Amino acid sequence: MSDTATERRGAGAETVDHVLGALADPTRRRLLDLLAAQGEATATTLAGWLPVSRQAVVKHLAVLDSAGLVAGHRAGREVRYAVRPAALAATARWMAGLADDWDRRPPVAGPRPAGPAAGAR
Repeated sequence: MSDTATERRGAGAETVDHVLGALADPTRRRLLDLLAAQGEATATTLAGWLPVSRQAVVKHLAVLDSAGLVAGHRAGREVRYAVRPAALAATARWMAGLADDWDRRPPVAGPRPAGPAAGAR
C-alpha cells in the first residue's frame, strides 16, 4: 500500500466505510437522489416516490443519517430531511485518491499467449 493510500485509510476511513455501506443499497441511493433534487422532504413525501412503506423509508434514512449523508430537523410535527454533503465529499476524495494511485501503478505484464511466438512458422 502506498503512503497516500495509508494516509487515506487514516482519520476518514470510518466515514468512508459508513458511506460506502449506506450507498450499497439502491433504495438509499434513490433517497439521496430525491433529497438532492428536492432540497428537503419528509419521510412521508419520500415514501410517495418509492415502492416501499414510510416505515422502510424512515429506517433507510436512519442509516443515511448514521453515515452522515442526511440530517433531519423537526418542523412542527414533521421531520424534514436534507442531504449533508461533507461525508460524501470525503468519500469522493478517497475514491479520487484511489483512482490516482491506480493510474500511477506500473504496468503489469499479461500472460503470454500459448503456442509458437508471433511470426514464427
